[in-house]
Amino acid sequence: MKFIAYDLGTGGVKASLHNDDLGTLAKTFIEYKTYYSGPNMHEQRPADWWQGIIGSTAKLLAASGTSPKEVSCVSLSGHSLVTVPIDKDRNVLMEQVPIWSDTRAAEEAMEFFQKIDYTDWYMTTGNGFPAPCYSIFKLIWLKKHSPSIFYKIDKVLGSKDFINFMLCGQIFTDPSYASGTGAYQLLEGKMSTGFLEAAGIPLSFFPEIKPSHSIIGYINKKTAEITGLAEGTAVACGGVDNACMALGAVGPNEGKIYTSLGSSSWIPVNSTKPVLDPIKRPYVFAHIQESLFTSAFSIFSGGSSLRWVRETICREIKDENNPYQIMDSMAEAVPVGSHGILFNPSLAGGTSQDKSVNIRGAYVGLHLGTTREDLIRSAMEGIALGLRMSLDFLKEHTELSDEILFCGGGSKSSFWMQMFADIFNMDIIKTNIDQDAASFGAAAIAARAVGKWKDYSGMAALHRIEHKSTPDKATVEEYALLFKKFVHMSNVMADLGDYMQTT
Repeated sequence: MKFIAYDLGTGGVKASLHNDDLGTLAKTFIEYKTYYSGPNMHEQRPADWWQGIIGSTAKLLAASGTSPKEVSCVSLSGHSLVTVPIDKDRNVLMEQVPIWSDTRAAEEAMEFFQKIDYTDWYMTTGNGFPAPCYSIFKLIWLKKHSPSIFYKIDKVLGSKDFINFMLCGQIFTDPSYASGTGAYQLLEGKMSTGFLEAAGIPLSFFPEIKPSHSIIGYINKKTAEITGLAEGTAVACGGVDNACMALGAVGPNEGKIYTSLGSSSWIPVNSTKPVLDPIKRPYVFAHIQESLFTSAFSIFSGGSSLRWVRETICREIKDENNPYQIMDSMAEAVPVGSHGILFNPSLAGGTSQDKSVNIRGAYVGLHLGTTREDLIRSAMEGIALGLRMSLDFLKEHTELSDEILFCGGGSKSSFWMQMFADIFNMDIIKTNIDQDAASFGAAAIAARAVGKWKDYSGMAALHRIEHKSTPDKATVEEYALLFKKFVHMSNVMADLGDYMQTT
């Protein structure tokens, strides 16, 4: 019995082949493009996702020598807040569709909140990203700007639900993905007819909701020929990437917390009650585990801010074999506080934790003695301090575990992990799961779908600690002082962002 897990991300599809103990037999990554076709428009092509699935399946089977008949089930993790419209004949109506970060529907969101109280909407849905990111607002935009497409819609599919449809011809979604539509009642576990009526969006657009571990269909003969999978292979419903990652990183245990240090970076916590705050607005998804939620704060440009430093300030080393290791060495030569330089990592704009979404990235405190090494370390400190703000907000609302697991590309840096331990004043754990948390979450769904697992309690056993960073008392005190300055700087930068928007 073997399983294939597909993780549709913003940058590409990760795929992994697992044995019945969820040991990894092979894994691969196929990149696809994001298209920026207009202001605030971030689009991808569903056809590119599908080609990524086909290509990665072939690579996994070939690399491992696995017969397609050995694969019992496939399962998907998919990037959130995506809208793929299809008609009654099951034709995709748009070559390119808006993804999670697309915010073109700002005006439509404002009109919606003239009818619906924003706080009531947020406290019902837990949708703490900027409202235009969510599916119903993208659909309102489509209705206004492309009615010829809108009025042909029969169903709207999320990213992983589209791939499931391509695999087995069935149309379903799960609670975790539905919770990112902008119209899902977290506590009731169903779509809100009131919000949909206010949006002018039919309830029928949205697929029937089934548990993530439901088998929704089987690979048919045509799909088997295209993908190389065996006819009759089970297809699990799967889940949204945030929830799959939560399952893969810290399992189904309440109070467990982790940090995803990828292109965007966030700190989520598992809880039996969604963490909701009408002012700071953490964003919440239904968890893969029934009756559990994953609630988080984020900074949109965590790892991508450091990549920006690599590609601009460190341009001559960006193509080296290990550019981030070189940058670590340069930053390590600089003391705590980077000789007075503060970095605000809001290069992709503000999130709900910021005073204003108009906040933008900045270096503050530059002087004639500032070195490139200062700028590198300051960027690493700024990202960590920004996530410390997220951590503190979560602490205000729920009890957290006393250690925090890190996953994502940034967790490979032991230097940065020690910096996080000192800034968070918590033990930082890195395990073998690392960047594959969402894939492992999807693989666990497949194992449960076919009855290999009766629940998700086995997730913890998959983790092997590879590195642990413990706070240094003296450095913790230094960073506590720096954190106060960082928070003040962030508030000033938010005010400046608002001012620049209005003049």
